Amino acid sequence: MIGNKTVVYTSGTFDMLHINHLRILEYARGLGDILIVGVNTDELVIEHKSEPIVPFEERIALVRAVKGPDIVIPQHSLVHSDKVEKLQFDIFVVGDDWYGKYDYLRDQGVTVIYFPYGRGASSTALKTRVVDRYQVLQQKADTHFSLETKTS
Repeated sequence: MIGNKTVVYTSGTFDMLHINHLRILEYARGLGDILIVGVNTDELVIEHKSEPIVPFEERIALVRAVKGPDIVIPQHSLVHSDKVEKLQFDIFVVGDDWYGKYDYLRDQGVTVIYFPYGRGASSTALKTRVVDRYQVLQQKADTHFSLETKTS
C-alpha cells in the first residue's frame, strides 16, 4: 500500500496483444487504486519460452497505450519477492495457467489472484492460427499455379 492506496501488480509477455490480455488488465485495474504492469523483456521470454513475435519495445509501448495501467515497467525476472518491497504492491494478478507458482508471495502479505483466462485467446493460439492459415494459403497458391501451368 502506498499512502491509503491499494497497489496491484500484474505482468506478462503481452506478445501479439489479444482480448485475454485486455481482460486481465481490466480485472487488475478494478482491484486497486494503482496498477503497475510488468512487461517481460525479450531475454526473459527467450529464457522461458520461444522468442516473442513482437519485440519488447513494441510490446511495452502497446501496454502503455492501453487504458488502465498507471505504470508500465520492464520485467527482467519471474521471481517477484524483491518487487514486493520495491513496488509495495498489495495484490498480484496472474493468469490461472500459473496456478500455485506465486503462492510464496502470500508470505510477504500479498494477495495472489489467479485470473481465469478463458479459452481460445492466447499468443500461442494466435501463432498457431497464423501458421495454419499461411499453410492453407500457400497450398492454394501452389495448386493455383500448378493448374495454370497445366492448362497453358
